[in-house]
Amino acid sequence: MEEHDHDHDHNHTVVAGSASVSGCKNNGVCGTGGCNKLSVHDWLSDIPLPSGAPQFDVVEVRFKGSRKEFYRCPEHIRVKVGEAVAVEANPGHDIGIVSATGPIVKLQLKKKHIEPDSTEIKSVYRLAKPADIEKWEEGKKLEESTKIRSRIITEQLKLTMKLSDVEYQGDQKKATFFYTAEDRVDFRELIKKLAEEFKVRIEMRQIGTRQEASRVGGIGDCGRELCCSTWLTDFKTVTTGSARYQNLSLNPVKLAGQCGKLKCCLNYELDSYLDALKDFPDSNTVLKTKKGNAVQMKSDIFKRLLWYGYKEMRREPGEEGGGASGQWVPIPVDRVKEIIQMNLQGIFPPDFNEFVEEAPPLPSLGYLDVVGQDSITRMDQKKSKHKKRNRKNRPPRDNRPAENKPKPA
Repeated sequence: MEEHDHDHDHNHTVVAGSASVSGCKNNGVCGTGGCNKLSVHDWLSDIPLPSGAPQFDVVEVRFKGSRKEFYRCPEHIRVKVGEAVAVEANPGHDIGIVSATGPIVKLQLKKKHIEPDSTEIKSVYRLAKPADIEKWEEGKKLEESTKIRSRIITEQLKLTMKLSDVEYQGDQKKATFFYTAEDRVDFRELIKKLAEEFKVRIEMRQIGTRQEASRVGGIGDCGRELCCSTWLTDFKTVTTGSARYQNLSLNPVKLAGQCGKLKCCLNYELDSYLDALKDFPDSNTVLKTKKGNAVQMKSDIFKRLLWYGYKEMRREPGEEGGGASGQWVPIPVDRVKEIIQMNLQGIFPPDFNEFVEEAPPLPSLGYLDVVGQDSITRMDQKKSKHKKRNRKNRPPRDNRPAENKPKPA
């Protein structure tokens, strides 16, 4: 349900001579929480409701970061996507932006395993007034300074926890402190000091490292914003098996994201690899020939090629010369299955030569390479060193003005 699309135009082009942008008219920050930032594409908006069907009374409201909650809207209040509303909180009220209305919310409730008639769903009080918006904006300006000061207090108390974010309630009666910690933390003294410092009700909420990265945001190795802070809402378990199935090097520096956990994108293409591997033989299968027994060295899943090398020709640790690197033979998967069936029948082929298929010729470039741009070794060519000119015999430079220099004959 969650997609990074919007219900209105977001072609942000800078207007000449102005710092504003066209599109949503909000300088790149939309009323729904930000361009391409956990926004909802209501694909049911063009489908009319059956005649006499009541309008669904639950709406989805978005707050700071990736926090979204559901609220029941009274009949006398009509809200639209992008409008600020005052909702029920404990204590007081909070201010949020409506991110979805109508039948799409019913599907979101089903996805979150929440019953539409649940009594736990809180209410929408009213559309936000100008005074509500002003106080809400004041609270948002206090969040950064509050976070810095609270980190200093945490360090003074020597607590093994990390305060990652602070969120003020819309009426500034409560502040929620999001933190991460590996062990249990006794923050009773911390709550007392924070309440004395900021004169608000304090709520401590522990989150995981993935949720912390979602709230903070950032740029990934791919050069784009983090998936968890733009569109990803479900954090599924990622294991090293996902990397092994895709023949990726188990390098924690490359496989870990900014949260310190394995990257969520390791699961994106995993199903394609698993479907392709269904037809592959077991990697521990030994192929027997008259020349010797061979084991699988590596595989190319989408080219459907398996490389095999003879056990007897493999170089042992510390042994010089020889080695199996030059003895690896690429064999298609179907031909490997033929060898396995022959071994089960007690038939052992002489070697792998009759099972190797020649690779198709590379396609022609279609143009004439006249400057050597397609040469792989062109960057290895050493530049010719120019001989240094003898500056001793060079005449001295005449720095006099042009009118004082003698004219040539």
